[in-house]
Amino acid sequence: MKRVLVVGSGGREHALCWALRRELPEASIFCVPGNPGTMTHAENIPLPITDLQAIVAETERLQVDLTVVGPEGPLAAGLVDLLVSAGRRAFGPTAAAARIEASKAFAKDVMRHAGVATAASATFDDLPKALEYLERHPEPVVVKASGLAAGKGAVICGTREEACLTVEEMLAGGSFGEAGRTVVIEEFLEGEELSVFAVTNGREVRLLPSAQDHKRLLEGDEGPNTGGMGAYAPVRIATPELLARVERDVLLPTLQELERRRTPFRGMLYAGLMVTPDGTPMVIEFNCRFGDPETQAVLPLVTSGLSNLLWAAACGEALPEVTVAQRAAVTTVLAASGYPSSPMRGQRITIPQDLPEGALVFHAGTALDDTGHLVTAGGRVLAVTAVADSFDAARTVSRDCADRITFEGKQFRRDIGWREVGR
Repeated sequence: MKRVLVVGSGGREHALCWALRRELPEASIFCVPGNPGTMTHAENIPLPITDLQAIVAETERLQVDLTVVGPEGPLAAGLVDLLVSAGRRAFGPTAAAARIEASKAFAKDVMRHAGVATAASATFDDLPKALEYLERHPEPVVVKASGLAAGKGAVICGTREEACLTVEEMLAGGSFGEAGRTVVIEEFLEGEELSVFAVTNGREVRLLPSAQDHKRLLEGDEGPNTGGMGAYAPVRIATPELLARVERDVLLPTLQELERRRTPFRGMLYAGLMVTPDGTPMVIEFNCRFGDPETQAVLPLVTSGLSNLLWAAACGEALPEVTVAQRAAVTTVLAASGYPSSPMRGQRITIPQDLPEGALVFHAGTALDDTGHLVTAGGRVLAVTAVADSFDAARTVSRDCADRITFEGKQFRRDIGWREVGR
């Protein structure tokens, strides 16, 4: 590949541009629309990711060999369909296959027919019926907006009363807009979460390092749900035996069911799992793209073969192996003041120039102001990744670098990977 375009503007896309540049030093890499961080590795093209036709036209103008779509929105809207129709290669599923993330109700139905272990659930778009169902549901209970909600659509409710209020807010109050017009009510699962990334050509999978995300804003998994406050990889509970079971019992049956429905899936099938106390991997959700911030922890461990893997998946070819460093990566997200409800923008950011070896700073919600200074421009501002020979060393470096980066109102968790400590 000589010309690659990455779609998106967050930390995930910065990590993708960084990883592709590391493997393809002579290639022309573009990012739509990108951010100040992606500018280091790619040429930013200021197009909105909602303008799908303009993106397709740009790939034709630039004669792009492969387009890698980062966010779920353009995938669900059909960007890959348009690119393929125009004769361009794209990494990511079609809109029909992307429903595995875009509709939790659809994903539950796929899992039911595929025999994939997941929480018992029921789907509603009628408020009285949903409330009647909740009257007899055990506590706690999980309420999910069925559609895309930027990783914030799942609410763990400790009581039925709280669950009823959440359902009312979604179905009647429109708290999640169109994403919450249908809700999935499901049982609460005990265990430990695990993110498994599977690159697929629709028939086989190639697993990247497993990761664990930290959704809650505050340490100890307290506070409101966010898009993700940090991640680490690999995860010790993800043994070869467990991952083989996930491939056999979760990933391949899901791909086969999607193929049976004539919606074959190519791209990144990301399984968000709960590993129960008896060791059973149960699916919490599927995503149809690289995770954020897990990508910022996973890709630095993939030392070669990523670009060939993405190309093969996009083409439906046999999947090559990748080389993974036997090291650890920890990513700490720096969020803006007021995140996740009302993040402050325009705060000046200072990143020291003497960060230690093995430290990477991926831009997410950043911009350049009129004077050229880096400022906050979103909820999750930066992702600070450290790669080291041990988890403890990576965690220390990531946390120390997060301390040294400054902007007004900065908030971050110092306990990323806390479950891994003492295993």
